[in-house]
Amino acid sequence: MRRADPLVADTSLTVPTALPGVSEGCRAHLSEVARVEWRATHAGWAGDLEAFLAGYGLGLTGTLRPDHTVCGAAVLLSAAAGAVLAGAPARQSPAHVVPDVVAVVYGPGAARAEAAPRGPWRVGAWEPSWSVAGHSAAVSAVREAIGRGDVYQVNVVGHRSAPYLGDPVAALRRLGSVPGARYGGVLRGDGWAVGCASPETLVQVSGGTVRTRPIKGTRPATVRGRTELLSSPKERAEHVMIVDLSRNDLGRVARVGSVRVAELFGVREWAGLWQAESDVVADLRPDVGLAELLAAVFPGGSVTGAPKLAALDIVHAVEPVGRGPSMGAFGWVGPDGLDLGLTIRTAAADAERLHVWAGGGITWGSDPDEEVAEAASKAAPIAAALSGARGGRNRH
Repeated sequence: MRRADPLVADTSLTVPTALPGVSEGCRAHLSEVARVEWRATHAGWAGDLEAFLAGYGLGLTGTLRPDHTVCGAAVLLSAAAGAVLAGAPARQSPAHVVPDVVAVVYGPGAARAEAAPRGPWRVGAWEPSWSVAGHSAAVSAVREAIGRGDVYQVNVVGHRSAPYLGDPVAALRRLGSVPGARYGGVLRGDGWAVGCASPETLVQVSGGTVRTRPIKGTRPATVRGRTELLSSPKERAEHVMIVDLSRNDLGRVARVGSVRVAELFGVREWAGLWQAESDVVADLRPDVGLAELLAAVFPGGSVTGAPKLAALDIVHAVEPVGRGPSMGAFGWVGPDGLDLGLTIRTAAADAERLHVWAGGGITWGSDPDEEVAEAASKAAPIAAALSGARGGRNRH
């Protein structure tokens, strides 16, 4: 199956007005002012990003320049960018055309009409990057590493892709309508587009407060599923490990003694699934800039594991392909704060294929078959929304 037309950049059709943090005055109409797209070849990319955004008065240390009227910037960071920042290895993404670091500065603009999709839309058969047996073996390998004392938990992620026909942007835009998608939006460039349906906050800064909302623990959104999630020792242990890691991350940029857990193991629904979420908050030190903040919290602990560096080494060993724009970050940076989601429930399109990633946290108590099924249940609403199924909801 081949596309009829090349995927080309047209940001006027995909400005991310649905992202949290976009001001009401700018939400209706945005126009691109400037952008950067980089490969993350060294950890210095975070400082370069901070400097670029500060030049437009955006971020935690920017001063608004009088010759620029801007609303903010959409930022997309890949999993590889996070690994490089942490000093860990990363595999090449199957959606390799998507850059590792993208920042698009927007200003207020005139109303723009949405263009109709070009031709019919069709998604071909989904092809996994590894077999069920291979996924199960990776889970078992992580359990062996836990048994040796190398790690406490590792998040294992699988990938699948499918050929498509037509314009993928309209399909990716549907992800923002998946129930529970807090960070719903599309960002695109020349030859690529990324759509997000993430419910998870990687890091939010507002009014001197920094917070993260890690999600760990999943069950079907039924009465029985909720009971199982709340009563599962394995799910609670997995969750608390990541909350502790998140507290440590925020402690690197917080005022001494200010880190606190505002909510522990709250249950939220996302597309037919119950998920456990906590709210970890702190008072941000006033001298912290964007690069230092990202070095503390990125990549997110809920998609790496604990300890973070050791988990990333195992991820590199057991996952057959790179994570691309998934398990990274996507969100909005404004003049005095930011709100970045962790790019779970995220899809990418290149000129030929759609790409989807999904996985879960592995602990000593994990069952390989159950972990494979959980990853499938998370990917199902995304694949359904991309195909055009009503609501893109998981029915498992």
